Amino acid sequence: MKSWFAVYFWGFSLIASFAPAPRISKQRVHNPSLFLFDKFFEEEGVLGKGITVGKVQVALFSKERGKDSIFGDLERKARSTGGSSAHLALLVKEVCLALLRRSDDWTAASSESQWFKFRESARAEAQFHEWADAEALKFEKEYIPGIDTADKGSSTMVVVSLIIEIEGDSTQFNGAGFSMEATRQVLTSLANNAVVAEGEVLSAAEVLWTPSARDETLTSHDLMTDFPSLITLG
Repeated sequence: MKSWFAVYFWGFSLIASFAPAPRISKQRVHNPSLFLFDKFFEEEGVLGKGITVGKVQVALFSKERGKDSIFGDLERKARSTGGSSAHLALLVKEVCLALLRRSDDWTAASSESQWFKFRESARAEAQFHEWADAEALKFEKEYIPGIDTADKGSSTMVVVSLIIEIEGDSTQFNGAGFSMEATRQVLTSLANNAVVAEGEVLSAAEVLWTPSARDETLTSHDLMTDFPSLITLG
């Protein structure tokens, strides 16, 4: 049974879990000239124009499950997160930095984003929830980790997902998986921009990782089945 753990934030209220609801994904067709025309008249904010919803996923290999592993690192960060926008912004930054420190263990990555005008905030919110729900629905249960930091479980693949709604258009989301350097640039951009204005630029954020239960493993077959958008890093 595959489980996941999520830290979810919306409208300055942090909760440990949420009830995912199935949504129908709709493909949007963009006209580049109209897209640039729309942006021209948008008000400029501290991080640029409009609102961006982005998703970044990184798969990496973890040899162990102890307190110094990616599991221990993520669990500590999740448990210490407060309910303010500044706390969540710091969580997003620290998760990105934790992944960057383990770049030698990366095996695959992917990212995507959609831009919205400020007056389309409801559509941006809907896109955020669509992506968040789609990730949560891949798993059979949510796991709430305790404070046990003992080395348990065998080595495994891990997938860490960040789903973000952030003001402006300057955060670099696209490019993860194209190369190691491009993946680093995406995570670095998100880490830096998340804490701008003490996190007030973040409208919503969710951090998920799987597996989370210490007795579970994620195989290469699971990656291909559940995360088909991941691009293998050479």
